Amino acid sequence: MIENLNGIHETVNYKENTNIRLYLNTVCENYPSHWHTPLEIIMPLENNYTIICNNCSLEINPYEIVVICPGVIHTLKAPEKGKRIIFQAEVSMLKEIRELYSVLSFIHPIALITSATMPEVHDILSRLLLEIKDEYFHTCSLSEAFIYSRLISMFVVIGRNHIKNLEPDFISQIRQQEYISKFLGICEYINNHCNEDLTLDQLSAMAGYSKYHFSRLFKQFTNVSFYKYVNQKRIAQAESLLINPEISVTEVAIRSGFSSPSAFIRMFKIIKDCTPTEFRSIYRKP
Repeated sequence: MIENLNGIHETVNYKENTNIRLYLNTVCENYPSHWHTPLEIIMPLENNYTIICNNCSLEINPYEIVVICPGVIHTLKAPEKGKRIIFQAEVSMLKEIRELYSVLSFIHPIALITSATMPEVHDILSRLLLEIKDEYFHTCSLSEAFIYSRLISMFVVIGRNHIKNLEPDFISQIRQQEYISKFLGICEYINNHCNEDLTLDQLSAMAGYSKYHFSRLFKQFTNVSFYKYVNQKRIAQAESLLINPEISVTEVAIRSGFSSPSAFIRMFKIIKDCTPTEFRSIYRKP
């Protein structure tokens, strides 16, 4: 399945003239630690499948669904016999729809969706993924648009389920729609200003909450702490700068919002499991 692996970075060979790729994978082959820019959704159809992420091993059964966010390092292990859907799609264009793109924060780095834990969500997502699979292997006009429409529907279902399941005592404190709108705006601000000196004091004041209350609400909304979210966005920006060999690592650190090159290198290693220099080397032409 991994056709282009340089170091731990996989370059996905998308279907011609699209930004999507889908495999009906039946190969008994383990795939080493790797990451890629597209979103990945895996659903076994026959037998189980194992995914290792953040030193945690997750065994998924037939028709259970795992969503792996872009840039997340993971390892895949296959049984001797089996069959699974492995769907990859570029989602960077969804940044323009802030409600949709924020869903990635809800599920980062990886989400398991089963009929036992989320029956309604699982039923809808498994149906949509099977529709994507069927469409992918048929030659039809507007096929990519059809597939992205199903992917967007999946994002909507996941996002609404996340919001619906916020703590009841929390929902009673503020109106749901006001909360959603405010924190979508906060996330968008961080995405656009992550290279600046963002502080908890600044963002909590912007939201109109105390630091303690803001920290609690932000983590409920994104599933990660404020500073972890900021660092994830800074590293994502650093990746795009590192591709240019003429920009030094020190300059990348400064332009990505880090206080020093050492702080940048340390955080990059934590998030990407490689140094900025090692990351850069995978883009160098032979």
